[in-house]
Amino acid sequence: MRKKEYEITDLAEIEAILLKADICRLAMTDGDVPYMVPLNFGYRDRALYFHTGLAGKKIDILKKNNVVCFVVDVDAELVRSDTACGYGMKYRSVVGTGKAEFVADPDEKRKALDIIMGHYSRQAAWEYRENSFERTCIIKVAIDAVKGKKAG
Repeated sequence: MRKKEYEITDLAEIEAILLKADICRLAMTDGDVPYMVPLNFGYRDRALYFHTGLAGKKIDILKKNNVVCFVVDVDAELVRSDTACGYGMKYRSVVGTGKAEFVADPDEKRKALDIIMGHYSRQAAWEYRENSFERTCIIKVAIDAVKGKKAG
């Protein structure tokens, strides 16, 4: 990172950002073409969890190349200025890399869905329709590397 004063190195602060963020942008590579999508997610134990349909572009890409990059950001606020180039942003963000895998086991899918639902709600227990697991693809990204950054 060019500006070391912006770097977040404390893992607890990085995890706090991951737990606060509402959207995770997941980047993949389709051959030599980048592809990125915003997704709802859950985070636990250095892993991200996403739910999606059983078919689609991201599924096709991940089956060919499971190496991904992700970014989340929180607390974004425009900083105004009287000068044209004096504008800036306040924010905290996390960027990381990892490998995606498809979760097939129904019990593991249930745990992953609980993690995702827990990210957005304080409700402790969830009931799922049994066919939910047959119609839902769960993607787990084990995080290999992660960096945090803050400005403002």
